[in-house]
Amino acid sequence: MSPRASLVASPELADQGAQRIEWARANMPILRALEAEFRRDRPFEGMRAAVSIHLEAKTAYLALVLRDGGAQVAVTGSNSGSTKDDIVAALAREENVYVYAHHGASPAAMLDYRVAAIELEPQIVIDDGGDLVELLHDDYATIGRGVLGACEETTSGVLRARARAEAGELAFPVLLINDARCKYLFDNVHGTGQSVWDAVMRSTNQVIAGKVVAIAGFGWCGAGCALRAQGLGARVIVSEVDPVKAADAAMRGFDVAPLAHACERADIVLTVTGVKDTLTPEHFAGMKDGTLVANAGHFRNEVDVDALASLSSESRSFRENVTGYRLEDRWIHVLGDGNIVNIACGDGHPAEIMDTSFALQALSARHVADNAGRLDAAPIDIPKEIDERVARLKLQSMSLEIDELTAEQKDYLSSWEHE
Repeated sequence: MSPRASLVASPELADQGAQRIEWARANMPILRALEAEFRRDRPFEGMRAAVSIHLEAKTAYLALVLRDGGAQVAVTGSNSGSTKDDIVAALAREENVYVYAHHGASPAAMLDYRVAAIELEPQIVIDDGGDLVELLHDDYATIGRGVLGACEETTSGVLRARARAEAGELAFPVLLINDARCKYLFDNVHGTGQSVWDAVMRSTNQVIAGKVVAIAGFGWCGAGCALRAQGLGARVIVSEVDPVKAADAAMRGFDVAPLAHACERADIVLTVTGVKDTLTPEHFAGMKDGTLVANAGHFRNEVDVDALASLSSESRSFRENVTGYRLEDRWIHVLGDGNIVNIACGDGHPAEIMDTSFALQALSARHVADNAGRLDAAPIDIPKEIDERVARLKLQSMSLEIDELTAEQKDYLSSWEHE
């Protein structure tokens, strides 16, 4: 099937987008090293790849690296609120790259864009949230039969792939990028932790110090957000459904409380759960005047913004990306319309952080290509050698060195006969 022509809302922004992509490239030394390697080796020669990740500058650079490795690449956004129209315009000028996205696209348009991406008939899929993988199993299963493997970026998509595998319905391999140490230790903790609060402060021009912050979810992303809020001087309350994670939060010095109670005390409420309807009318009812609400999870449905709107007597924009809803004598302010706040209201993770995550994506895509037809149709952990190679490239980019075990120490660790 021939690819559709790129769909671009603002072609006049192409130069601006190209400038931002080049800035990202300049700050992603690991991916630059892989770019040179891929240009030399052409591991994707004659292959097609579909990419669905938050469509901003770092994602665009990943797509270009895959292209430079020989692939035709179709790109779409995983969230309409995070798509940057200048980046779309810049990508549309590139050879062998097809892009389908615009900021604020409706759900129907988003679906059409995903369909356009998979009409390229990709052998390799780079996904964020599992939307392309789901389409390739359901309405477009015929195209899905040609997929050699997918690489999943985020927790939500990993959960969906595992659920489908447990049901015996996973049709091709899904490499779990999100579960690699170089993903969750950097991207989830440091990337989310920094970029969320950057977006909140940029949108509101408010101080974090002295405020009470309620964080729903204490996985790697939630922990990163809690640690950064604490570092900025906030008092943090964590809400969890997992007793181990709740106990971990308590041992790290955070208050722990049910979310409804936390919302009554909070100045800022942040969801980081990956679970639908984390914030509902029950929680809005207890919030005080001026509460800021933000979502750092992948899907917009963590915060029931539609229910909040229906409960309110008035709504209006207070600032760019800040919408207020009036409930009797109180205003509740939602950032980014409930979309993932660090990209809807900011620039997403820093380039140096996405450098590690997208290096994992690029090397995992090569692993799929190099092992075409030999990988099981199952969720697959990232090979240790890929994870460690990315870490070594990261250290090299920081001009850092580490120690190595001696042969005797390796023998000691592998033996049960310790003296």
